[in-house]
Amino acid sequence: MSVQVGSQVVSNDKIKGWCYGMAGVLMFSGGIPATRVAVLSLHPVFVGSARAFIAALLALLLLWLTRQPLPDRRQLQALGGVVIGAALGYPLLSAVALQQMEANHGTLVSSVMPLFTAVFGAWLTKNWPRAGFWCCALTGTGLVTGYALYSGDGRLHLADLYLLGACLLCGYSYAKGAVLARQLGSWQVICWALVMGMPLLLPMVWWHFPQNVAGVSPSGWLGLAYLSIFSMFLGFFAWYKGLALAGIAEVSQLQLLTPFIALFLSAVMLHERVSATQLALAGAVVATIALGRRLA
Repeated sequence: MSVQVGSQVVSNDKIKGWCYGMAGVLMFSGGIPATRVAVLSLHPVFVGSARAFIAALLALLLLWLTRQPLPDRRQLQALGGVVIGAALGYPLLSAVALQQMEANHGTLVSSVMPLFTAVFGAWLTKNWPRAGFWCCALTGTGLVTGYALYSGDGRLHLADLYLLGACLLCGYSYAKGAVLARQLGSWQVICWALVMGMPLLLPMVWWHFPQNVAGVSPSGWLGLAYLSIFSMFLGFFAWYKGLALAGIAEVSQLQLLTPFIALFLSAVMLHERVSATQLALAGAVVATIALGRRLA
C-alpha cells in the first residue's frame, strides 16, 4: 500500500517507519526531564545505575525468550565500548549533572550529542566527512559551550563538564553500536550491552538504594520507571524499527526535534521557564547539525 503526499507517493512502510521513529524520539526526549525529576528525591548514582539495571533485566528476559545466540569473543570486546557509554557512562554522569542543573539547561548542553556521534562514526568507519561538516560541528559545539559559559557567569561548572562527558561517551557508544549492529542486529546490541553491565551496576544499585523508601516522592519513582522502561529500553526498539522501515537517512532527521520536545517537557513536567534565548540557541544548534549532515 502507498499514500499520496503532495506530488509524492509514500509507501505504507515508510509511514510506519516515521511513526516508529517519532515514538522513539518522544521517548528519548523525555530522558533528561525524567532524570531531573528522579534525582530531586533519589541519589543520582542510584538513578543512573538502577535505570540501566532494570532495563538490563528486561533485556535479559527478551534475549532469553527470543533465543538469541551468544556474541563471539570479538563481538564481546566491541560491546565493551557500548557498555561504557550507554549502560554506565551516560546514565551515571547525566544523573549526577542533572542534580545540579535544570532540565532545560541540560537539554541544551546535551544537544551536541549527534555531533559527537557523527565524529566517532567517522573515526570508527574511516569515512571522514568533508570540511563543511567539521565547520558546522565546531560551530554547534561552540554555541553550546558559549551558552554554558554565559549561564555560568563566564566559567564552565562541574555539572556542565559531567554532562558533556556523558554525551561524549554516549556518542561513542552509539557509533560503536551502529557498526556492531551489522553483525549482531540493532536492538540486540543495546540488550547485550545492558546485560554485560549488570555485574558493575548491581553493587551501585545496592549501595545507593534509598534507606527511607517511604520518604521518596512518587514522582521520583515514576521518573526512574520512565527512564528504565521507555528511555533505556522501549525507545530503542521503536527507533530501530523506524530506521529499518523508512531508512536511516530519513528517520534520523527526526532527532532534530529532540531539543524542542525536551524543552517543552521540562516546562510541563518541572514548570521550568524556557526563555527565548534558549529556544533560539536550540534552533541554531539544530540548524548546524542539519547543515553539517548535508555537507558531510
